[in-house]
Formats: sequence, C-alpha cells, structure tokens
Amino acid sequence: MPNSTQMPGAVNMIRFFFLAASLLGTTLSLQAQNELSNFTATGRGGVATTFATDYQAIGVNPANLGRPGGARIAFTIGEVGAGIGSRSLTRDQLRKFIYNTNDELMPAEKQELARGFTSDNALNLSADATTLGLAVQIPAIGGIAISNRLRSVGHVELNKNAAELLFLGKDAPIYASASASNIPLVSEALDGSQLQFTALNEFNIAWGRRLVDLPLFQLSAGAGYRYIQGVGIIDVRVKPGDLQAYSSLSAVFDINYGNLTSNPDFNFEARTNGLQPVGKGNGFDLGVSAEAGKALRLGMAVTDIGSMTWEGNLLTATDQKLKRLKSAGVGSYDFFKEAAEIFASGTDSLFQYQTGQNRKANLPTKLRAGAGFRISEFFETGLDVTLPLNTVAGNLTSPFVGAGLDYKPLSWLRLSSGVSGGAGYGVGIPLGITVSTSIYEGGISTRDITGLLADKNPYISVAAGFLRFKFGGKTQ
Repeated sequence: MPNSTQMPGAVNMIRFFFLAASLLGTTLSLQAQNELSNFTATGRGGVATTFATDYQAIGVNPANLGRPGGARIAFTIGEVGAGIGSRSLTRDQLRKFIYNTNDELMPAEKQELARGFTSDNALNLSADATTLGLAVQIPAIGGIAISNRLRSVGHVELNKNAAELLFLGKDAPIYASASASNIPLVSEALDGSQLQFTALNEFNIAWGRRLVDLPLFQLSAGAGYRYIQGVGIIDVRVKPGDLQAYSSLSAVFDINYGNLTSNPDFNFEARTNGLQPVGKGNGFDLGVSAEAGKALRLGMAVTDIGSMTWEGNLLTATDQKLKRLKSAGVGSYDFFKEAAEIFASGTDSLFQYQTGQNRKANLPTKLRAGAGFRISEFFETGLDVTLPLNTVAGNLTSPFVGAGLDYKPLSWLRLSSGVSGGAGYGVGIPLGITVSTSIYEGGISTRDITGLLADKNPYISVAAGFLRFKFGGKTQ
C-alpha cells in the first residue's frame, strides 16, 4: 500500500484556472459552457445546438456538419472565451482576487470573505480556446471538421465551516466548539463543500451527414471523437462520511513534491517541454438535427461521453479527524495559492494524501437539446437546454437554459442577445456584435452585459474571434 503523506508544495490556482487562456495570451479564465470560445453563440446566451455550424459544431452537435448550404470550407485561428462569476461575492472582492493579489487581508476583510465564500457558487470559472479549427463539406460524404481546443474549468462551493477554516485558519469557530473527545471527521465538518478544477488539451474530429432529404423535412446525424491530454485536475467533493479528493497536476504548475519524487508508488512527471500531460482519455459526441420546412430547426446531442485516466503526480486524500491548522488561514488576496495549501497541498493541509499509480474518471457528460426558428432573413431565434449527466469536475453544477436572438440590420452586421440562466449563475443578458461577409466573420461578445457592471452576483465574461474565414457558401 502507498504511504500516507501530505501533498507538499503550493499550487498557484490562478495559473491553473487561467491555463487555457494564458497559453493564448489572454488574462482571464472562467463555468463549463463548451461554447465560450464560440463568440457567436456566447452573444446569444449560449444557444448553439441548432445554430452552430462547421468546426463550431464540435462539442455542441456534430449533426449540424451534415447540413448543406453553408460554407464549403471554414477555418479559424484563435477563437477564445473566458469568464468568472460569483453568486455571493461583490464585484470589488472578485476584482481584488484577480488584480490585487499582493494586498494583505485585514481581520474585518477575512470575516467578510468567510461569509461571502459560504455559498453553493462562491466562484465559477472557465476558459475555452480553439487554437485551430477546420471544416470541409464534401457532397458524397458530408461535413468533416477538426480542431484543437484547450479547456480550463473551476467551481468553488463551501459550507460555513470550510469557509471559516479557509479564511480564519486556527481561529475558526469550529475549533472552539469541538472538544478533545468529540472531534468531527473532515467529511462531517466540511459537508457539502466542493472544489473542482480541470485543464484539458483536446484534439477533435467530427463528422455529420444528411440522412433524410425531403422537400419539407430533413434529418442529419453526426458523431465526434476527441483524444484528450489531461493537463491537470483537482476534484474535492465532501459528504458526511464520504471524502472524495484527488489531484493530478502537470509539471507546468510548478509543484514541489519533495521526497515523493523518490516514492516508487508515485508517478512523478518532471517538466520537459510544453504542457507535459499527466493524463489521457477518449471522448465521444453523438447528435441528431432536423429541419421542418424552411423555418424550424431541432437538435439534440450527448457530448463528452468517455473517461480520463490520470497517472502523473497523482495523489488521493483519505478521511480523518479534523486537525487544527497552524496558520491563520488565507492572509492575502493571492487566494488561489493560499487556498491550495489548505485544501489541496502544503504541510498545513486539512487533508492527508496517498500516492497512487492511476485513477480513472468520467468526462463531464452533458445532454443538449435546442430549437431554432428563422423568422425572416433578418431575424433568427432559438432556445437551448443543457443538462449535466454526472457530477465530475468540469461539468455544469446545474442545468443551463438560454434563449437567444440574431438580428441583421445590415447585410454585413449581426447583433445577438437574449437571456440565460443556470449552471451556477444568475439570469444573464448576453450581447454580441459580429461582422459577417461571404468570406469573413469576426466579432466579440459577453454572456452577461449586466454582470460586467453589477456589484452583486458579478459575472465577467468575454468571447472573441477575429480570424474566422469561410469559402464557397453564402453569408450566415
């Protein structure tokens, strides 16, 4: 059996959250909607199941690749999306965690943050970046698309004890209420808390083909496959008597594992070059789409079917009696690094860890369903519902619903908006601006224009693409 030990070193969570974005030169990272790098879908509230075409259908609904009439060839370089939101922190608090990491926390601020982080959705974060995408329509075969995509996702959910331990450390009230003969288990004290983060590098291929082509009804089906490199994961989920916690982080995160590197039960992965993956996996997407007449479109897909096997730098936590922390908790706005020392690593961690050889985990499988209606050549509207089918790191925390509208006031200009909600966020009003010609498309959008300005329930999000080209089809 592996020896029980504590995970040494400190994880810079900002690097972890923002990995996908930073690799492409952006600075934000943010909850798991795959289409964040699809700037056209983001502007209409994530409605994409019936709207997404060519390579943008990857991970959404591959059946849309079988829909003829679009571009013969479409490609992109560098479509990115990022967002960060909270249902319990203020905009100023959120901003300080990003820009004021060197500022020391005063006692009053620590108390405020302990209250603020006592929430089912203290933080939701994700970044999605398509480095390269290409789609080709071949009449006898259908549509084929390939892409490389980076995804980074995070979710923080803490109960009152967990939030107080995090910010007050050894002075947390739970220590005063627990007697020497009645010390609770970690799983009892932190009941309901979750910390989940993933960073993946995907290589995708998808295919779609029209199966039925009648004057008033068309039906298409499609499938997608992705080979996944696991760059990092932390998955902590706590229920009474049930502590599930493990991590596997690439050397790109610069973790100091100390003496564990010589442990034969520890698959140590030193950094050589690039992302240096610590896991690998295979994922699949299946989808269908239908068109009735010239106006109505329907679509349904199941995405991210499959699993990952995490091998490098793998550590798994075990339950134990709650121990008194040595520190006074998080002491600065460098929250992610200090929180990692308490919840995921460091000699002052709440958890005990065991080394391991490998761990298999399901991908964040989702069911997507949508409907779209073409009102005229100027207006198109749609509705999307996305349901999480499991609770693994990287999945939605709750169902996501979006209703969106595209409006073309000019032949080359498309404005998008709508309303969305769920997945750990409040009601959002998206907004997108896209310049679209017969060969070029570029634009910028946000999932929630009100969240950019609101003091309560802030949500900062942006998606952009400026190098999307289409040949051989009409303007979308």
